[in-house]
Amino acid sequence: MLALLMPAVLALPGCQLAPVYAGGSSSAPATLLADITIAPIPERSGFMVRQALAEQFGLGATSPRYRLEVTLDDQITAFGVRGDSSAARERRTLRARYRLVDVATGAVLVDDTAAADAGIDRVSSNFAVVAAETTALERLSIDIARQISARLARYARASKG
Repeated sequence: MLALLMPAVLALPGCQLAPVYAGGSSSAPATLLADITIAPIPERSGFMVRQALAEQFGLGATSPRYRLEVTLDDQITAFGVRGDSSAARERRTLRARYRLVDVATGAVLVDDTAAADAGIDRVSSNFAVVAAETTALERLSIDIARQISARLARYARASKG
């Protein structure tokens, strides 16, 4: 068994893998994320995504160098028809197009998208359906924020060299 693992162990130093946040709070991704202001995002889904991004970034810069602009597309699609012509399930899809802009120059540094979706069972209680849709939006907002944060961290790591 050890003989099988030895070639893999010897090959690891050559794979060029490095932790994105190597260097902790002074790493390129951590300093970039702390130096971003998030532009207002309209509607409830925008508020929730903005809050999730603020938690991911740990915002606190007094004069940020970058601005994150996010545009959301939040849709609920019903499918699975019952005998009474009502929907049996819904799919909530949240898509975000985001841009990281250098505040000083106006240059767009990152222009990308993120998407997440969740299935929702339709039940006889309207309250339960609304609660399920809200819970799905909370989860999707966190997922979108994590995707954006990870993409910006990769950008910071790549641009630092």
